[in-house]
Amino acid sequence: MTDTKTHPMAGVYGTWKLVRGQSKDPNGAPLPPPYGGEKAIGNVVLTRDGRMAAVLIDGRATLPEGETREYTSYCGASTFDGETLITRVDASSDPARMDTDQIRQVRFEDGLMILQPPPKDVNGVIYHRELYWRKIADG
Repeated sequence: MTDTKTHPMAGVYGTWKLVRGQSKDPNGAPLPPPYGGEKAIGNVVLTRDGRMAAVLIDGRATLPEGETREYTSYCGASTFDGETLITRVDASSDPARMDTDQIRQVRFEDGLMILQPPPKDVNGVIYHRELYWRKIADG
């Protein structure tokens, strides 16, 4: 695998599997992890010709009463400059994402790609999320 510190573009292409996620409030206190925590399921594919596709779901067999299963999928043309991944959405499970730019900050640690989406309001609480991905196939 190419050293992503010297050649960030080469290291990002391929198929990535979600290995964990974490959420924190604006003060850094832990919040419930996204997509069901340890049972989260997800894949991201980044192609050399500038396409990105992502699917993430709460993989728990059953949910506690009152909870809704978290699910998202989207794809589109993407660019990556070594720090920021921008995807112009052309298909999505959430119609509100259509024709928007989904912006993710990206860093690499210990062989993992870490995507940081913008903060998310969940029932009045601001969640700062990080999703950790392991490459499972080169692209």
